[in-house]
Amino acid sequence: MVDYRIDRRSGVPAYVQIVQQTEQALRMGTLQVGDKLPTAKEVVAATAINPNTVLKAYRELERAGLVEGRRGLGTFVRRSLARPGAEGGSELRAELAAWMERARAAGLEREDILALCRAALDELPAEEARDSREHIREDV
Repeated sequence: MVDYRIDRRSGVPAYVQIVQQTEQALRMGTLQVGDKLPTAKEVVAATAINPNTVLKAYRELERAGLVEGRRGLGTFVRRSLARPGAEGGSELRAELAAWMERARAAGLEREDILALCRAALDELPAEEARDSREHIREDV
């Protein structure tokens, strides 16, 4: 299950934040094919946003072929975005978590870490960098 967090100060519309967080959960393996997304009512209770905002996000995810609504049952994951090495418990993920801890211990804040990640991605060869930049989100 995914717990949506809405940052009202970010300037990013709430429905986009839901889409981005769902995509991130699909990439990280937190959500897998067949998993049920929280109902609009559950998301509204947790985030205090309009139910139509949740439904708009779910429609966007459905249009992208990532989820499917089943009348009377809910919304279910249809396709995963997970790649080897990204899921929880992987060696790459553990190395990144250790690096993040060192960055925090060195006094870096979230925006500093994001800037470093973006700079490192920008330094990759052109094709690899393009593919990677398409997937990095503000909600890292």
